[in-house]
Amino acid sequence: METTFDMFIETEVPEDELIVSRTDFSGKITYVNETFAEISGYRPEELIGKPHNVIRHPDMPKSAFADMWAMLKRGEVWEGYVKNLRKDKGYYWVYARMSTVIKDGKPVEYKSVREPVSREKKIEMQNLYDKMRAEEEGHTRVVLYVKNDALETLEKMEVDSQ
Repeated sequence: METTFDMFIETEVPEDELIVSRTDFSGKITYVNETFAEISGYRPEELIGKPHNVIRHPDMPKSAFADMWAMLKRGEVWEGYVKNLRKDKGYYWVYARMSTVIKDGKPVEYKSVREPVSREKKIEMQNLYDKMRAEEEGHTRVVLYVKNDALETLEKMEVDSQ
């Protein structure tokens, strides 16, 4: 078993580009722009038809998305900070604005436009989301160093449990 720490590799969102996607009402991706594909590490065709939560980072508290879906279903615009998971298990932060697309007076899908986040805001939001997850879900993000023999024991336990 190879242990990697790709989850700590951040991809910076370029200052001069927007990430755009659209989903149907069930959250399946119907469109992504090239910037979305590039930043997420996927090819556009790998994303179309997939649930948008394919890029949901485990650091994100569930309540953030519950609030988002509730607002969208009421026809309101949702805005917030999101940490997304890349295909390679790295991550990227965005400030997202999500809203309903209306055509001929009827709602047809959701759209999301995302932009970069400052380093200070990323730190603030990571701390807030860590606290929210700990309170709401009983999950705590932990980064620790262990001795190699202890790691080997943990890896063996993981293999044995599968």
